[in-house]
Amino acid sequence: MPANRTYLTQQDVSAILAAAESYAAQGNFAVTISIVDDGGHLLGLLRRDGAAPVTSYISQEKARTSAIGRRESKIYEDIINNGRTAFLGATPALHGVLEGGVNIVVDGHTIGAVGVSGVKSSDDALIAKAGIAALGINS
Repeated sequence: MPANRTYLTQQDVSAILAAAESYAAQGNFAVTISIVDDGGHLLGLLRRDGAAPVTSYISQEKARTSAIGRRESKIYEDIINNGRTAFLGATPALHGVLEGGVNIVVDGHTIGAVGVSGVKSSDDALIAKAGIAALGINS
């Protein structure tokens, strides 16, 4: 018998985008917010007015990295910044190795991720976390 599996619904995606966009609006942040499933496939994207076109690509890659890596993308940035630059060549599938990708965890399992790009990476991560908070889950 197959195990029951939790996944992101379109209602979840809409709630995350709305909450993250609201948080970004409070700070007047011109960002793009991307949401992916656990395999890194795009489920939703919102590019705020003024966000540079490249943020659409970067936010998706941050989300994808976080989803398939099952951890925040900041962890990879820290690995590289701490001198392990060989990591870049060892992971050709990961292009979003900057802070701002946050995985969504339910019952210990990553079910997707949010990636944000456009402002300081630490603020990108806060926007992503504000979006995830709309789901009311405790990972």
